[in-house]
Amino acid sequence: MDIFPAIDLKEGKAVRLSKGLMDSAKIYSDTPSDLAKKFEDMGAKWLHIVDLDGAFAGEMKNFDTICNIVKATKLKVQVGGGIRDEARIKRYLDLGVRRTILGSVALNDPNFVKSMAKIYPIVVGIDAKNGFVATQGWADVSQVRAEILAKEFANAGVEAIICTDIAKDGMLGGVNVEFSLQIARASGLETIASGGVSSLDDVLRLKECGEISGVIVGKAFYEGKIDLKIAFNKIS
Repeated sequence: MDIFPAIDLKEGKAVRLSKGLMDSAKIYSDTPSDLAKKFEDMGAKWLHIVDLDGAFAGEMKNFDTICNIVKATKLKVQVGGGIRDEARIKRYLDLGVRRTILGSVALNDPNFVKSMAKIYPIVVGIDAKNGFVATQGWADVSQVRAEILAKEFANAGVEAIICTDIAKDGMLGGVNVEFSLQIARASGLETIASGGVSSLDDVLRLKECGEISGVIVGKAFYEGKIDLKIAFNKIS
């Protein structure tokens, strides 16, 4: 199982939100590229980046900052937030990003995602509030259940699914293991759990399941709840 340290970007700064609310943003670093180097030094292989401004606006708002992060390390980077057409996918991949995350468009136009997955390394982001898919930076909640959307991409060539329980995100209340397993079983794809990781125990619980391929760690690291160097050693 892989651990994906997370850098969420708002106006060029590394922040964390609570339950996806932009006005809850807490700034943790003015220099996200330095954070990326720190993660690499700790033993990270992957880095998870979200352009929060882009997710809400549907545009690439933090592209220059992401460019600096990618250049700063040799980490494999996955990026999401506001990627809704092929041109943006190509722009990120040309920059050196390993794979792009398609979220809102996965619900709104699943056929587009399937077509892109045949050409590019694509991850589907499924964010859920009370089990229903939320889009547009989590501002809109649909009537589609998360596991139904996950099943849609079962044989589409998608590399992985990232599943986030919005109620857990940024709250340090423990990861929703059951929800993560539902997504993994519905899709049959590599599934990366996100939201609520509060300690090393949460990471180990996911690893022990044997069905989860990765976990995203954000606020737990920033608030000193988890030592990532120890975590990387434990799962290696």
